[in-house]
Order: sequence, then structure tokens, then C-alpha cells
Amino acid sequence: MSIPTTFDRTGGPTGRVEVRRLDAAAFRGHLRELIGIYLTAMRYPGELAGARSALWEEHSHRAGFDCVVAVGHDEAVHGLAYGYRGAPGQWWYSEVRRGVTATVLPQLSDFFELTELHVHPAWQGRRIGETLLRRLADDRPERHMLLSTPEGENRAWRLYRRLGFGDVLRNYRFTGDPRPFGVLGRELPLAPPTF
Repeated sequence: MSIPTTFDRTGGPTGRVEVRRLDAAAFRGHLRELIGIYLTAMRYPGELAGARSALWEEHSHRAGFDCVVAVGHDEAVHGLAYGYRGAPGQWWYSEVRRGVTATVLPQLSDFFELTELHVHPAWQGRRIGETLLRRLADDRPERHMLLSTPEGENRAWRLYRRLGFGDVLRNYRFTGDPRPFGVLGRELPLAPPTF
């Protein structure tokens, strides 16, 4: 699948990007490049790369792991999304389980965790993030998709709301992180795109 992009009057990129699926081995082979996009998109310091690399490599061995990337004509990766089947014993599952009420527990019994979704800032605003999320959600066997994202009005929140993600937890504090997060979820499959 190709996504056309247009010339940005500020001198941004032009051309097309193609969405490709990476298996776990290819994902591990591209870790440096993928983590670079994550650090740039989130404005995190480069010192986090080593810890993230170890964590992401571990994620690639989990059941149901899947990754999609947006690749430009120059073969550079401009965006990524990955996740896996959520299950008891995983850190994120345990953290969310700690905070939810009994009415939300059914979602935790069968879900795909959207672990990361990032688009390089130079390529944002072209529906690449939405396309990556949709491709990742295609044909998933799980009944729900869950994710967490820092609180605050931004493109990520607008995307998740547009795609029908509702509140699971709001202003939630994960262990070891002082920032408030929203945990969002929705049933799968996603509705077809309207663009």
C-alpha cells in the first residue's frame, strides 16, 4: 500500500511512502532506525536508545507480535507501529489491571496491545499514523485493541478518538513514570476508512 504525500510549503518531504510488514527478525534488524524515529517523535534524549532497544527486542519475542513501517522511496523508514497479544505476566498488562474496574476486565481477557506508534515529525500530518494503525489492526484475532498515551491534546489523541478509542483509564500513573497517561481501547475490527 502506498500513501501519496504532497509538497510541504516549508520545504518538507515529498513523494510516496509504502507500508510494509516486518517480521520479528526484520524488526530486530532495524531497531536502531526504528528507535531513532521514536526518540525524535517523542523528543526524548538519545541516552534512552539502549534501554529501549533491549525492551523492544524482548517485545519482538512475544506471542502475536506484529510490526508495520512506512518506507519512503529512498528506503528510509518514516513511521512505525508495533504491538503484540496482551497477557497476564506482562508489565503493561499488570499495570493496567491494577487500575481498572470490574467492568473493564473483559477487555483484558482478549486484546492486542498497540505498544508503539510513531511518525517522524517531518512526515506527520499525512495520515501515515492512521494507515499504520489500520494495517496493524487488520485481521487481528483479538477482540479488542488497547494502548496508552501521555495525557494532553495532540495529534495522537485526535487520531485515537477519530478511530473510536474510548477511555479505559484517565490520568493514570504507571509505576516509575510521574506523567499522567490515558489508557484507551476499542473493539476490533476497525471501521473502514472514510478518506
